[in-house]
Amino acid sequence: MNPERLHVAMLARAVYPLHGFGGLERHVHDLVRWLLGRGVRVTLFTPPATVPATEVEAPAPGRLTVRFVPYLTFPFAGRRGTTVVDRSTAYPLFGYRAGRAAAALVGRGGVQLVHAHGASGLGYARARARDHLGTVPLVLNPHGLEEFGAGRQTLKRMAYRPLQMSVRATARGADRIIATDRSLEDRVVDCLGVPRDRVSVVPNAVDLEEIDRATDPAAAVARRQALGLGADDLLFVSAGRLEANKGFEFLIQALSALRRVDPTSGRPALGDRWRWVLLGDGPDRRRLERLVDAHGLRPFVVLKGRVDHAELHAWYESATLFVHPTLYEGSSIVTLEAMAHRRAIVATTAGGLPDKVEPGVNGWLVPPGDAGALVGALAEAIAARHRLEGMGQASRAIVERDFAWSSVIARWLDLYADVLTRPR
Repeated sequence: MNPERLHVAMLARAVYPLHGFGGLERHVHDLVRWLLGRGVRVTLFTPPATVPATEVEAPAPGRLTVRFVPYLTFPFAGRRGTTVVDRSTAYPLFGYRAGRAAAALVGRGGVQLVHAHGASGLGYARARARDHLGTVPLVLNPHGLEEFGAGRQTLKRMAYRPLQMSVRATARGADRIIATDRSLEDRVVDCLGVPRDRVSVVPNAVDLEEIDRATDPAAAVARRQALGLGADDLLFVSAGRLEANKGFEFLIQALSALRRVDPTSGRPALGDRWRWVLLGDGPDRRRLERLVDAHGLRPFVVLKGRVDHAELHAWYESATLFVHPTLYEGSSIVTLEAMAHRRAIVATTAGGLPDKVEPGVNGWLVPPGDAGALVGALAEAIAARHRLEGMGQASRAIVERDFAWSSVIARWLDLYADVLTRPR
């Protein structure tokens, strides 16, 4: 397949820099950018920008077209994309509209493939059968399937039902469904009810050249100095949206326990020369602040809120250890970014993390929601300070081998070629 003859309609509810700096936003941005770099023509269907126009990158002349589809937030649904109510009302409606707009473009000819992220392809999946568009295939990347992770929370599970139905309807109309990690294949099959032979693994990726350009050792040193830490002091860094699913409360409990006397050694595993920096914002911030205070950790914990690209990478670079205590996860771009910065990792076995963190090689894995296991892993990491640099080098090697855009883009193009040549 010649990429320069390929025209892809890309559908997503958010993309960087138009809508912020989250995992989905960065993935869509990078995928589009790397496809353009291979000569692919892309028409992107997405909501209107929510950042100032001066921050939006100029489209690639002749190869990228951006078509804005309204995203209407319903009264009392909360801020766009951040609440269960919004995701189950406005998001499916956006997916229906975006998919119908893509179907209209397909109907005019010239588009070879439609690639939808989550429920954004709903309208196209429905239009395919009705309007006989079956010759133009649909690839679906459902990402983290967060809408299927409510567990025993009955009200939340019921609230997510419309979004679940929308994603499943999109999956039924898709020729190929993506699992971003091998460890997520079963979940994709079970949640979406699709045959396993329609599921392919293509990992989310990071741009190592861009990360290296963003890395400023002097800025990392300055971050430590601003906290009163020297080069040998412990600095734990975490990043993510502040919500219950990210499990930060269990890390607070673990850090509190590590400050108490260790019965095996008779002394605390942590002294006073350490800090935990939490990057990100969200609805759980106030509760986490109260927990920090309740555990007496206020002098040691810094909730930085949202940070820009440069500061995010400065914190990665300054960390002794990156800690991701998440209860529920998709692929975890933040973990990949920390690994690209040669950091050892303490994380849970949630989502696709077991595909990235190899216990004893580049970090530690613990069960989600287990503060005691986090205490054990962190204590081991602290005791193994002499090994952390080598584990960080292993992290970088894993990213270079499996999760760098320079190689993953070839996997996307191979998947497109396979889908286009399969009989339908």
